[in-house]
Amino acid sequence: MTWRAPEIDRRHEPYLGDERTMLAGWLNFHRDTLLHKCAGLTGDQLRTASVSPSTLSLLGLVRHMTVVERSWFRQRFAGVDLPELYDFDADPDAEFNTVDTADAEADFAAFRAEMLAADAVVADRGLDEVCAVKFRDGTTNEISLRWIYLHMIEEYARHNGHADLIRERLDGVTGG
Repeated sequence: MTWRAPEIDRRHEPYLGDERTMLAGWLNFHRDTLLHKCAGLTGDQLRTASVSPSTLSLLGLVRHMTVVERSWFRQRFAGVDLPELYDFDADPDAEFNTVDTADAEADFAAFRAEMLAADAVVADRGLDEVCAVKFRDGTTNEISLRWIYLHMIEEYARHNGHADLIRERLDGVTGG
């Protein structure tokens, strides 16, 4: 039997709530939207690149967001020393460029686990708490947890737009 990405009961964004509720709610909505865009597809479909020469695929997006969740919440904000998930020294875009041999089921499990781990490390932390982040240009800045939430929402929103187009190319499904 061919593995298929599971259907998801997508959480919707909150209409009312305090700032933390709104930020976490919108982040969860966008996390679920990416899973929704993948629902019902086979591993082969999830590995299919959008348009040549791009290597962008739905599975690549899931793997990328796993890395992004891990990086911003656990490695940077919480300061947890974790190994990288891919060999970024060999290929800075490894999460996208190595999907041909990827195990989609394992990648989805890693994504779900990383979201839970990310939520756990910030559950009792205030939005004004900061961490020092070294950027690619060598500068270091203090970044608040609030900024990280907003950045993650932006990151998912951008990539969910990519996911919309890839899904439509694969099987004609649009919207949602």
